[in-house]
Amino acid sequence: MEAKAYAKYVRMSPRKVNLVLGLIRGKDVTYAEAVLKHTPKAACTPILKVLKSAMANAENNHDMDVSKLYIAHANATAGPILKRIRPRAQGRAFRINKRTSHIALVLKEKEE
Repeated sequence: MEAKAYAKYVRMSPRKVNLVLGLIRGKDVTYAEAVLKHTPKAACTPILKVLKSAMANAENNHDMDVSKLYIAHANATAGPILKRIRPRAQGRAFRINKRTSHIALVLKEKEE
């Protein structure tokens, strides 16, 4: 049994999000929650929201014990890129890519 949660179109680069996900991948949910609350990265806020959502899904939809949960799978994939143009010298244009992410978390219960 597993509980899933997603956050789509998060306005942050997947590279930045995956840095934080690497800290919590495979860890206990209470430990992961503490790490996310005390890590000074902007990606922690949306990841914490997804983690809490996955924990609520596990408890309410799948009748899982929250104290036994761990993060089985966590990744951020690239979403659509918002393409913007910045004016440069001599009439040229410079492209700015504003990247988005899709964050996915899967929680499972520990086997004893």
